[in-house]
Amino acid sequence: MAASIGDFFRRSLRRSARRGECGASGKAGDRSSVLYSAGQFFFEYLVVVSLKKTLEGHYEPKISYQFPKRENLLKGQKEEEERLLKAIPLFCFPDGNNWAPVAEFPSETFSFVLTNVDGSRKIGYCRRLLPAGRGTRLPEVFCIISCLGCFGLFSKILDEVEKRRQISMAVIYPFMQGLRESPFPAPGKTVTIKSFIPESGTELIELTRPVDAHLEHVEFQALLQRLSPQLILHIFASAVLERRLIFLAEELSVLSQCIHAVAALLYPFTWAHTYIPVVPECLLDTVCCPTPFMVGIQMRHLERVLDQPMEEALLVDLCKGKILQAVGDEEEILPIKLQNEVLMSLSRHHTSEQVNALVSEAFVQFFVRTVGHYAAHIKWGRSGRGAFQERAFCKALASKTSRRFVKKFVKTNMFSLFIEEAEKSRIPQEGKWLCVSFPP
Repeated sequence: MAASIGDFFRRSLRRSARRGECGASGKAGDRSSVLYSAGQFFFEYLVVVSLKKTLEGHYEPKISYQFPKRENLLKGQKEEEERLLKAIPLFCFPDGNNWAPVAEFPSETFSFVLTNVDGSRKIGYCRRLLPAGRGTRLPEVFCIISCLGCFGLFSKILDEVEKRRQISMAVIYPFMQGLRESPFPAPGKTVTIKSFIPESGTELIELTRPVDAHLEHVEFQALLQRLSPQLILHIFASAVLERRLIFLAEELSVLSQCIHAVAALLYPFTWAHTYIPVVPECLLDTVCCPTPFMVGIQMRHLERVLDQPMEEALLVDLCKGKILQAVGDEEEILPIKLQNEVLMSLSRHHTSEQVNALVSEAFVQFFVRTVGHYAAHIKWGRSGRGAFQERAFCKALASKTSRRFVKKFVKTNMFSLFIEEAEKSRIPQEGKWLCVSFPP
């Protein structure tokens, strides 16, 4: 099964690459309404992935529970859905099949992104835990599949799922049914779910979305705890020029949090290439891809990764907070004056509540200073369509180092997609920074 699902995902990546929509993110602005709209369902379905023993004696992840069952799908939709459901277990247990029953296992929360061949995407929010019981047992994963990007909110939902799992699987169903019947709240708003728990009575669970929707899937603190501000700048420089980036850590939660955070540094632009926060073992040869990618790999696979015939890539060790492999020019990509300004912002001591907004603001200001004048260089025709004047745009910068950076940046997919959206209508320059989509 692993081989066939691996082939399916490689084909998906190749097809997406031809459209410039690899991995987790598509064209800038295309699906901002899908990711953040209020009023729609919280989730498409909840699946439980359990480890089943094979005839060969090892364990293989399989979906043991699904809510709700999908019905009334067209033939093409059903086939695509079946392929994606077969893929989900690989991402819930990406660390291979070397499992054995254990008496203790710390719960961990992580997420992954599945991109369909049409560029649409779904996010899997996972809680891997050890069910209540005596003696040794196998861990299982509760995975909520949604097209909505809001890691903090779904983490709280998974807390409630785990609490109910320790009582009985039967208690999870009414809670998820109540959640499914509730509308997804607008930014800054709260939805209240009523849920009955035996011996505890009816509980009221409040789920609140952050006011700033573009930061609701991000925890920059995870990045700052593991990497120095200078290394974060090197990573940002590589990402902004759409290079190949590989992140290594053992914990799935660390990989997914840090990679989401790196992708978020690019706001208001969107990473538009292969994006796999946790690469399943059977897809490790993704690192051989000649096109840009941003992937997370468990540290136990480091030797296998190094043995792959890779092209130049940035290899980041999140466990030791260092770069294992680099192209070598990372310090020279960004204008030095702007580098220093970002470094000052990253080096300040912030409270945990301030971190997301302040870190995001530092990088948004970098883009404002380098490419914020783009709207003044869109020439509008009578048809209402704009035409971007790239040469005049680059020449408008007084700083030589900024010009050198921008001449490279305008050739990236993320900038091209951003400008394509800007050319469609005369949205005021200030507003444009606020309405571009954000990666999950």
